[in-house]
Amino acid sequence: QAIPGLGEWTAQVVSMRVLGWPDAFPASDGAVLKALNLKRPADAAARALAWQPYRAYAVMQLWQSLETAA
Repeated sequence: QAIPGLGEWTAQVVSMRVLGWPDAFPASDGAVLKALNLKRPADAAARALAWQPYRAYAVMQLWQSLETAA
């Protein structure tokens, strides 16, 4: 996030998808919020605490749940 223009969401997604960090969690991701039926990223982050240290796997499941529901 030290690079100008890169925020929390970008850092988390790059950590998850490129670096393979299993605990990355983009709490502000629109699909994550939709799948959890939440409005605030802070609420998503709080719920995801129970999924540590594998929150990135939960994100993949949340994204998948929206694909299969459509």
